[in-house]
Amino acid sequence: MSSTGAAETVGIVGGGIVGLAVAREVLRRRPGTRVLVLEAEDRLGAHQTGHNSGVVHAGIYYRPGSLKARLCTRGRHLLRDYCAEHDLPYEEVGKLVVAVSPSEQGRFDALERTARENGVPGLRRLGAGEIRDVEPHAVGLAALHSPRTAVTDFVAVCARLGRDVEAGGGRVLLGARVTGVERSGGRVVVSCGDARHPGDRHPGDRHAVDRLVVCGGLQSDRLAALVGGDPGPAIVPFRGEYLTVRPAKQDLVRGMVYPVPDPRYPFLGVHFTRTVAGGLEVGPNAVLALDRSSYRRLAMSPRDTAAVLGWPGFWRMAARHWRTGLREVYGSAVTAAYLATARRYVPAIGSADVVRGRTGLRAQAVARDGSLVDDFVVETSDGVTCVRNAPSPAATSSLAIAEHVVDTVYG
Repeated sequence: MSSTGAAETVGIVGGGIVGLAVAREVLRRRPGTRVLVLEAEDRLGAHQTGHNSGVVHAGIYYRPGSLKARLCTRGRHLLRDYCAEHDLPYEEVGKLVVAVSPSEQGRFDALERTARENGVPGLRRLGAGEIRDVEPHAVGLAALHSPRTAVTDFVAVCARLGRDVEAGGGRVLLGARVTGVERSGGRVVVSCGDARHPGDRHPGDRHAVDRLVVCGGLQSDRLAALVGGDPGPAIVPFRGEYLTVRPAKQDLVRGMVYPVPDPRYPFLGVHFTRTVAGGLEVGPNAVLALDRSSYRRLAMSPRDTAAVLGWPGFWRMAARHWRTGLREVYGSAVTAAYLATARRYVPAIGSADVVRGRTGLRAQAVARDGSLVDDFVVETSDGVTCVRNAPSPAATSSLAIAEHVVDTVYG
């Protein structure tokens, strides 16, 4: 309860899938709480939620015992049940993680141990001759088959969560860009908007809340700074570009075909994914982005560029990984080069069989020492809880992340 004895007010910054899941969880646990969701864009799920691959991960990749591993496992169960309850699309198309080179054997064996420790359901190790039983057009030396890996429509899930919040008595304000946060009289006062900014529908609005939860995604470091948080880890955005396979070749992949990931990076590598709508995509890659809000390939924001170049961790990261960065840039510019990696797994799909598709942005947290922050990071202080890092599998894990965040808020 607030200090006046009235119902407590909880503010949520961010109308992506994590923010909405947190809002719903607060209302589930504490009916009567006044929940206010502030979303800067004119729609829910406008950024990472609405531009990801739609994959519901089964927990193959994540360090056992980490938040990612625990919350992905629980989140997948919760999401599956939520989709069934609300008649949302959810299809277990299955995934193969394929090793194509003897040099990958060590990483492949380690990945299998991780997946088994995380309890990935139905996991099987396949030999070269068994791969085609699952994916007739895939090739490799060995593969891990995860039959319960699924696809869904995360934008539809986001919309349903928004309706749940409003049905529970919460409010969702669109076009409510947070521009300031201050603590006053034991409460947190959130300022929104600027009349000079065309997307702001609520310029000058101020909302006093008892607790604030910040789920800012691509803006999480800036929002954390508004509440007095540490500047690091800072968000370095990466653009993920997809190719769309033409209809004539879409049926060559039944589910998903992934490479064995490089453990130095939190990205999973270019892969084939069947979408919930029945199409087939290749991607995404991971190219440094210089604009946190635009999905155009060559977009550059002076503010966002300065933020990247001004963060010491970026230069330390670049010094370690510049060769990989150049390969990603070359693949982005040349479709044949991009597809060459993917064709190691499904050779029958060539450059003539694809067109450029959609683009997403990933909010990658980078520490001051240049390390890429891999696990989920949630910080809390003086009535404000910030989700500082929630990359993939955050959408899969969203309902479980919400449980964890609410535990943190009221812990």
